[in-house]
Amino acid sequence: MNITTRGVHSIDHYALFVPSLDDARRFFSCFGLEVDPLGDGLQLCAADGHPWARMLPGERKSLAYLSFNCFEQDFAALRHQAEEAGARFEAGEGVGFWFRDPDGNLVQVKVGAKFMPNDRAQTVATAKGLRGAGTRDAVPQVRPRRLSHVLLFSPDVPRAVAFYEQALGLKLSDHSQDIIAFTHARHGCDHHLVAFCKSSAKGFHHAAWEVDSVDQVGNGAEQMANAGYREGWGTGRHCLGSNYFHYVRDPWGSFCEYSADMDFIDAGTDWPAGDFPPENSLYLWGPGVPDYFIVNTEAAEAPVKS
Repeated sequence: MNITTRGVHSIDHYALFVPSLDDARRFFSCFGLEVDPLGDGLQLCAADGHPWARMLPGERKSLAYLSFNCFEQDFAALRHQAEEAGARFEAGEGVGFWFRDPDGNLVQVKVGAKFMPNDRAQTVATAKGLRGAGTRDAVPQVRPRRLSHVLLFSPDVPRAVAFYEQALGLKLSDHSQDIIAFTHARHGCDHHLVAFCKSSAKGFHHAAWEVDSVDQVGNGAEQMANAGYREGWGTGRHCLGSNYFHYVRDPWGSFCEYSADMDFIDAGTDWPAGDFPPENSLYLWGPGVPDYFIVNTEAAEAPVKS
């Protein structure tokens, strides 16, 4: 990409079609998000108060759209970049411009606030002279502070990365062959804002939500298990991104991730993107990966979660 490439700076929100709003309300409330009605759907807010996600009624779970924010001075250039990249523009709803990416996902780009921090979040330290862990009966509900990233299934990961780089200015952080790739925004960003994983079809794999510490990752896992949501993967630590994680399987076979202490890429940094073998690309430590973790429930051949 040349030096005149402009880029989005944040995800504003994502929207999913789901078959049960009641199931969505219970799952995300237990996860620690504020769930409010919005039209005929639901709106999900994190501790920062921003509405990061929308759940819309649909026959099956699928991505409705993904909304990005940009700076006002970059908006016109981004529309031109998307056109040059071959985006299929649509009327969409609301402000900004809307298009389909090569996999058919609906994307919105609009002028909006930068919700991605400019610096790496500071983890919570234990004060001297105090018992650090506390007791189980005194653990407050874990409430994520913000959305960190989303991961999408794609039948062609290199094509998806190339398109989002050309159209929206996202930059490759790291990848593993053509299996998985991580991209970040160029204005200061977590190690990944949007990631792509190889599948036979497009699909939504997970949304990751930032919490304050690895303790909150673990407490979040307990919180969800106590609410009856025991399927998932974790607790562990990723290699690429370096964050601590715990994934909780939602009622439709995709996941929500508690995430803490991810690598941060400062604006203007020439990040040394690497191609890592699969055995070094997923996790540093943690339990084995369950078979259902890599299933794209939106693919025609995938089993539907009961």
